[in-house]
This record gives sequence, structure tokens and C-alpha cells, in this order.
Amino acid sequence: MTGSGPGSGHGAIVLGDDQRLAWLRLIRSENVGPVTFRQLVNRFGGAEAALRALPDLAARGGRRVRVAAEADIEAELRVAAKMGARFVCRGEADYPAILRSDSQAPPVLAVMGDASQLQRPALAVVGARNASAAGAKFAATLSREAAEGGFAVVSGLARGIDAAAHSATLDLGTVGVFAGGLDKPYPRENRPLMRRMVDARGCLVSEMPFGWEPRAVDFPRRNRIVAALSLGLLVVEAAARSGSLISARLAGEMGRLVFAVPGSPLDPRSARTNRLLKDGAILVTEVDDILDALRPIVGRPPAPLAEIGDDQDFAEIPDEPAAGERERIVEALGAAPISMDDLVAHAGSSLGSAHLAILELDLAGRIERHPDGRISLLQG
Repeated sequence: MTGSGPGSGHGAIVLGDDQRLAWLRLIRSENVGPVTFRQLVNRFGGAEAALRALPDLAARGGRRVRVAAEADIEAELRVAAKMGARFVCRGEADYPAILRSDSQAPPVLAVMGDASQLQRPALAVVGARNASAAGAKFAATLSREAAEGGFAVVSGLARGIDAAAHSATLDLGTVGVFAGGLDKPYPRENRPLMRRMVDARGCLVSEMPFGWEPRAVDFPRRNRIVAALSLGLLVVEAAARSGSLISARLAGEMGRLVFAVPGSPLDPRSARTNRLLKDGAILVTEVDDILDALRPIVGRPPAPLAEIGDDQDFAEIPDEPAAGERERIVEALGAAPISMDDLVAHAGSSLGSAHLAILELDLAGRIERHPDGRISLLQG
């Protein structure tokens, strides 16, 4: 499935219609997230083979799972085509090069609008939904000036700061990331803005299926993509429980620069931006504070992970762990997160057997994967 093409110096894969259908079926199947998807494809040599192996793997982990039906994916493809959207798979030329550096990058993105925006150096702009008039105006000014300086502006299409950032950069290039399906925008009041983004030079993206209504748990996943698409993330107003803080934390963990606009200590909406500054975020009072920090790193995004199909994690995995090995691996797991190396040492197992056992438990919905790569057993 590998071919030549653009893509930030990497040979871009070329998927046929049947392969794209299989990728969508696999990522839409129960308990298959980005990390599990990558491991399955690399273990079995392709999505179609992984789909055939999925039921047995999950059963060995302790339960049956729902495998996405071909008819459901074909229906989703028809909805996408009707809306003028398409699916871009990790490793294809139009997949955002910078997103590949994230270990939890979605294997498939639904894209609507100008996909070339996803290849530009970008600044994420996030902040309070109940933004002050001054905060929204300043966010719009910084976004506009950053876009004029050559950066696409990425945000999450929420009320307040997000909407101000998108609105200010419609004609220069802006990217909106959905928490639900592209046909389920949230909040609904921003639907006209989303339409204007697509009609101009903007782009809308989502990892979620068409028809998916966004839930509270989906917004941190949306925030991760916002951060991962960008070289730096700017926070303008954020109260104590703001989702923007999740975005800032994720950006820092991924090695992105974090910027914050200071505010009055008497305004609750500035409480967390001021805290971010105390914790080392770059202070912003004008756009040059952002541009001077970002321009030197343009063209030097984080090193990408191995592409799907190139990973060797599972090259020597035995078909079955040795007698008693799977049980020792399960017993070594608990509520406290543990690294794979520590798990292997404690269980006295081979690395290959541990990887396979964890994959089975993951598909059965029995473990939690943590951002730092550690694993814990779900309780109950």
C-alpha cells in the first residue's frame, strides 16, 4: 500500500477504496483507539487482516467486541460525499505532517474544505467561552496578525475566544477541529461561521464518525488535536476549570510552545492564564512575542513516529505466549500505571508476549493507556 508522493519528506502511502474502507471499519470498531489501531495494523500487516483477527484477540482478553459493519461505513462514506468531505488516512499526502509526531494521532481524519491548510505552520488559539469583549478583541487581533505573518490559526470552534480567532482569519486560513462528527457541529450557533470557513480558505477536521454527537469526554480528544496540529498554543483568558488548560498541558507534553496573555488578577477569567505564566508560559502582549518564538522552529516540527506499516514493535511476536505467561502479565497489572519494561521485568515474560497480551486486554476494554505510554488495569 506504499507509494511515492509528498508529505514532509516521507513517502506517502496510497490507499485503494477497499483499504480505506477497512481502515475506517477498524478504527470505528469497539475499543480500537489510535494506539491499538497502529499496533493491530503493524502486527497483522494491514487493516483487513486485523479485522479478521479482532474477534479472537478480544475474546482472549475476556470479552466479545463489536466490529464495525461494512454497511455502516459505506453509509458514512455517502454522508461524507454528500457534504463535500473526505477521509484522509495517516501517512497519506494530505494528512498533517506535524500530527504524525503524536503517539495518539488519529489514523483517519474527516476533512472538509482546503486541506492544504493542514500542511502550513500553525498557531493554536484557545480560551474562555465566556470571554470578555476585550479578551475576544485581543484574541482576534493576535490571530489576524499571526495569520498575516504566515501561520494558519487552529482552534476548537467553541464560543468566545475560539470563534473570535476563526472569524478574524477567514480569508487567511483557519482550521476548526470538531469534538463530534462534521455533521454535528457544537455549538449550533456557530454553524454559519463553520460554513464561512469552508467557503473561504478554511478547513474543518474531526476524528469522530459522521452522526456522532459530541460528549464531554470527546472535548479533551479534540483539544489534543488542536494542540498537536500547531507549533505553539496561545491561551487568552481561562478560568480555573477551563478546557483550555487541558490544551495547554497537552501542548507542553508534546513539546509545543505555550503562550499566555496576562490579565487582571481581579478577573476570574485570567486566573489560569496568569498561572500559566508563573509556570513558564511565554508572556504575550503583542504578536511579535509569538512570531519571534515560532519563526525559528518553522520547518523543524517534532520528529515523526514510524509510519503505520513501518513499525517493528510486533515483528517477532509469537502466536501465543508460553504457558502461564498471559496470566502472569495480567497479575502484574493493577490500578497504578506501569511501564512496559517494568511489566515485562515483573512478569518475567518476553516483550513480544507482553505486547500481545496487552493488545488483547485493550480490545477487551480492560486496560487504560496513559499519555506517557504506561498502562493500568481498569477496576470493576
